[in-house]
Amino acid sequence: MTDRSELEARTRYDPSEVEPRIAQAWLDSGLFHPEPAGDPADNYSIAIPLPNVTGVLHMGHALNNSIQDCLIRFNRMKPPPTPRTKWILGTDHAGIATQTQLERVLLAEGTSREQLGREPFVERVWRWREDYGGQIIEQLKRLGASLDYDDERFTLDDRYARAVQHVFVALYEKGYIYRDRYLVNWDPGSLSAISDLEVEDREVEDTLYYIDYPLASGSGAVTVATVRPETMLADTAIAVHPDDDRYRRLVGEKAILPLVGRKLKIIADDYVKPDFGTGALKITPGHDPNDFEIGRRHGLQQISVIGEDGRITAEAPERFVGMTVEEARREVVAELRREDLIARTEDYVHEVPYSQRSGERIEPLISLQWFMRMDELVKPAIEVVNSGRVRFWPESYTRVYMNWMENIRPWVISRQLWWGHQIPVWYRGIPPTQERYVGETPPEGEGWERDPDVLDTWFSSGLFPFAALGWPEDTPSLRAFYPTDALCTARDIIFLWVARMIMMGIEFTGQIPFEDVYVHSIIQAPDGRRMSKSLGTGVDPIDLINGGPRPPVFESGGDFPAYGADAVRWGLYAMSSAQDVRFSEDKLAQGLQLTNKLWNAARLILLSVSSDARAEPRPKTVEDRWILTRLDRARAAIADETKRYAFAHAALRLYDFVYGELCDWYLELIKPRLRAGGVGGVGGADLHATLLHVLTQTLAIAHPMIPFVTEEIYRYIPGAEGLLAAGGVLSEDTVRDEAAEESVARVIAAVQALRGWRDFAGVRAAATVPARLAAEGYEETGEHLARLARMAFTSDGAEPVATVPVPGGAVEILPSEDIDLEGAQRRLAARRAKVEAEIERAERKLANRGFVDKAPADVVQAERDKLARLREELGE
Repeated sequence: MTDRSELEARTRYDPSEVEPRIAQAWLDSGLFHPEPAGDPADNYSIAIPLPNVTGVLHMGHALNNSIQDCLIRFNRMKPPPTPRTKWILGTDHAGIATQTQLERVLLAEGTSREQLGREPFVERVWRWREDYGGQIIEQLKRLGASLDYDDERFTLDDRYARAVQHVFVALYEKGYIYRDRYLVNWDPGSLSAISDLEVEDREVEDTLYYIDYPLASGSGAVTVATVRPETMLADTAIAVHPDDDRYRRLVGEKAILPLVGRKLKIIADDYVKPDFGTGALKITPGHDPNDFEIGRRHGLQQISVIGEDGRITAEAPERFVGMTVEEARREVVAELRREDLIARTEDYVHEVPYSQRSGERIEPLISLQWFMRMDELVKPAIEVVNSGRVRFWPESYTRVYMNWMENIRPWVISRQLWWGHQIPVWYRGIPPTQERYVGETPPEGEGWERDPDVLDTWFSSGLFPFAALGWPEDTPSLRAFYPTDALCTARDIIFLWVARMIMMGIEFTGQIPFEDVYVHSIIQAPDGRRMSKSLGTGVDPIDLINGGPRPPVFESGGDFPAYGADAVRWGLYAMSSAQDVRFSEDKLAQGLQLTNKLWNAARLILLSVSSDARAEPRPKTVEDRWILTRLDRARAAIADETKRYAFAHAALRLYDFVYGELCDWYLELIKPRLRAGGVGGVGGADLHATLLHVLTQTLAIAHPMIPFVTEEIYRYIPGAEGLLAAGGVLSEDTVRDEAAEESVARVIAAVQALRGWRDFAGVRAAATVPARLAAEGYEETGEHLARLARMAFTSDGAEPVATVPVPGGAVEILPSEDIDLEGAQRRLAARRAKVEAEIERAERKLANRGFVDKAPADVVQAERDKLARLREELGE
């Protein structure tokens, strides 16, 4: 407990002072690091989606990690036996991103990785990681993320590397991993193969060239359409649909490949679309995935004229060798025009694959790579979702997952990089008698050379939930915290990461890695575009927390105020009501209001109760019983919504309880008792104990969402040391008094009705109006009603000037000089005229058959509901 004189001096809450201090205290306490013990069924754990070692915090990270932290803290607050909670921390080596970043550094220094050599380059990356790789971890601490920082893992550390090598060897020995020459997605930006899941289609404008291929018989030509004339240098056939009458007679004949002279067989294949172009398709197995499959079906030669460096190879005519793809396209088109072989051109808009990693256009190339076949691994991963053992939230993502899993293809797992897990395969000799050794340790003997490729980053990250806990060793951490309980992720890595973790977890531990997969919202820019620094639409969460410049997408300029981490977290929860939501600064402002309101309420309570008071529910009045009931209902609702991952509902329920029920009503209801003081009766020890109980339980409920302000307030609780240290303080004892709920709900409704009338009648705020209470059910709350509505109830028989309906009857307003009756009548007449006009407009709209028949049913019903409300207001 902290000296209350300090609290008395702190008239305002300053998150910029409190949050860094509290964050450091948490880190120093060691409370984020649970000692491994117990059964995972009794414990609670989450594995963080691995942030890249090159990464910095963005809005997706902020939302994702705020949600995970909420889940972790929620479980820490549970009553005894409180589960041991571990938020498993790791960072990903991010092979392509990290290597690319350091290569830019080397380029600026006037050198390159090739000039350094592999070992010096890898050593340089390790040094770079030590200097710059922890930025996002420090930002997570500022957000309040209660990760186990004492047990941080890195996907290239020695223990993790052993797990990766073990998995590769095991899958190889089972025949799941193999090496083959196959058409892959080649990323010219990173000079590496990438998987299908790392490719995105972009709409581009191209030119569609119609090129004449002369028939070998000399009897004409076949015209084909292509947007990539440079790849024709690798054509090995022309294909037509077998049912296309235009070409049926040509099947089996040959055409001459322009510029090259190679004879191309004309084949029939069902893949060809007769309505595209001319219905005749040039087949280039070395540079198109569909052509590659056609080539395999028909035994066609595979020629590659584009190399891994993006330049034309010696497979093409000599005059094109060494050109870039763009240069070759221009020259090929120019030669075709000179030979009058371009029949026509047209503009063509289509989707083209690009690398998500480098942003470069993908080149489909035939390459010798390592692949993993997924047939056996996918079956149990489908079954655990079908059976409900692994559940997706929202449930709609179950179908998304299943569609991909049911149509899964082999995974190219090798990457042509130096930074990453080097494939544990060694070779000796030269083909075709070359020896191969696959193992976790290098082979004995001389002459062995290791495969230069590294594994896809997603291969190693797919092991994270169990490899981070020490697997393949049977460690205490693995026994205590695996399987984990939940995974929080974005929808864009369901296939890249989530599905692979499920497959790997089942294959190597025999258990699912988590039970729930929560797919969180995507926070868009305020104008609905994706958040991006380059587009000027990105919002830096640290600028929101500490105060920083608003990006150009905001209408108002200047800096963000320092909202603090609590307000940012609460605002993100409140925004996350749908899968795609626009960023709302208003929600952050609302979060800041909540933290200030809670601070002021706590300060009022803590400066009012005696220093020897202890938290205990000891209700003496109807309002005490009411707040305990409402507290219990809020606790149960927020717990249920948290368990269902309905964080927007949980956040707003917390706001409504703190702002409305606790502050606006309960504290107002008990103020006379607090002022009365004393150690006995309704204003003494019982009230103090009840107040402290309500405060501590409110802090426990709120802590998972707004941890800093709740921790700071808890320091002033008599006899308390710290909320995080206390843990398990949330009570789950059911306290429900429906009669008290009904009684206080009645007086709240009556106060609101009377306040509304006062505003309408123009009564001065400080004036007390004489009135008669002609209603039942206010035996315990009549004094509250009079005080909060500023009414002086009397039995005076004077004629009322107004009657205000309230639950159980009415309040008759008696004559008073504080009431402006003429003004009230004018306002009433104006309001009546406005309502009548709105009724007339709604009736005309609903009488219009065009509107009723064509508008959506919910729009029509909304208009009918509005008309009913207006008629009710008018008294019809």
